Amino acid sequence: MTVVLTGSDLTLAELVRVARSDEPVELAPAAIERMRATHSVVEAAAACGEEVYGLTTGVGAKKTAAVAPDEVAEFNRLLVLNHRVGQGPALPDDVVRAALCRLANGLASGEPGVRPELAQALVDALNSRVRPVVRRYGSIGVADLSANADLAHGALADLPLAAGEALALLCHNAVSTGHAALALADATALLDALDVAGALDFEAFAANPGALDPAVGDARPYPGIRATLERLRVLLEGSHLRDRAARNLQDPLCFRCLPQFHGAARDALGFASGQLAVELNAAQGNPLVAGGRILAVGNFDALPLAAALDLVRIAPALASACERSLKLLQRPLSGLPEGLAVSEGIAEDGLAEFGIAMQAIVAEARLLAQPVSFELASTTQAEGIEDRMTLAPLAARRTAELVELGARAVAIELVVAAQAVDLRDARPLGEGTARAYEAVRELVPPLRGGEPIPQDLAPVAALVLGLGR
Repeated sequence: MTVVLTGSDLTLAELVRVARSDEPVELAPAAIERMRATHSVVEAAAACGEEVYGLTTGVGAKKTAAVAPDEVAEFNRLLVLNHRVGQGPALPDDVVRAALCRLANGLASGEPGVRPELAQALVDALNSRVRPVVRRYGSIGVADLSANADLAHGALADLPLAAGEALALLCHNAVSTGHAALALADATALLDALDVAGALDFEAFAANPGALDPAVGDARPYPGIRATLERLRVLLEGSHLRDRAARNLQDPLCFRCLPQFHGAARDALGFASGQLAVELNAAQGNPLVAGGRILAVGNFDALPLAAALDLVRIAPALASACERSLKLLQRPLSGLPEGLAVSEGIAEDGLAEFGIAMQAIVAEARLLAQPVSFELASTTQAEGIEDRMTLAPLAARRTAELVELGARAVAIELVVAAQAVDLRDARPLGEGTARAYEAVRELVPPLRGGEPIPQDLAPVAALVLGLGR
């Protein structure tokens, strides 16, 4: 199915398909006509010598320097090349494709005032599976300048640029937005997997199901809590929990408050997804062509997205998952053999060492939760007028890294819970948790005496992230 770029209705699902499944892209006919109309406004301004930033003048501290008509080609060429100051390794291919798609969609809106041919060249690069090398370090998130320069240079090769088009290719946040989009898609998949693992933990621990009663959401009607309770109810349909007496009157908070932890994460994700939906189709550049005018604006400031990503990362779902696994591994709390060894009293550790590994992973993930969007730059760049940073690229990258760590943590959680289910003979499992248990057991068999613990949980981590991809 072809994704048609209109400049106004690109969705997260479409962006993910383009980025990860190489789905073809085309420009909507109406978008082509709109670009022609707004580009005529730019052409008229250039023809009459109107002072327009990046069109007839330089940029930054050079904003007072005029660009003559016969200097446009060289100005554009150097503007792109002189912003190629990125450092470090390249961003993943799917992030680069997401950025190209977002950039083409932004140009299709008509607001940047570029020719349709420029947007079509980006579409052609996507459909030809061109893979520009975009370095990951060097942008402060007030337009992804260095990354955008790599993106433009790699995607457009030697395409001559018209007046104002070099700045249009640089002054946007397509790289941050594309990276954030994929990270949020994966974060949603991770949270869904956390619900599954949490439900299996409940069965493995023989926890008190009262914490999952629908009345909890009625009494505290946050959308995230209600959605989590509904998901858990479906996953645990038919579970032994409904018939077996609870072991504890009050379970540890990591069990009892699972709907609240996951509910807060789901609400944070919902907010961030709403911000992203706007950003996928928002005008991100400067200048802005609107109503036949060319306006100097600050739409390249990515704070709305960066702050939303910060909110997603501080949700405590991974920390509570770690605590549940540690409780299952400890005999005084689980009532099962220490470390979930095959029987009590033997010298083997069972799965105990996975508790330490999970603590290490979740501690590292916790460090990634540090907010970055409140950072403020005090600078003399561009005569002191460039005095802001959002660090949106860092916010997106940290969110993606946290998801990858989270998948490894949930892999441990699932393996520990499956072992506890076997030792407790916690049957029947719920309809959803039974499917999860079987999927884990296809990859990791039950622990047996005299055998080492599973040496590689990467296949289980891939299963976790694959749930929503």
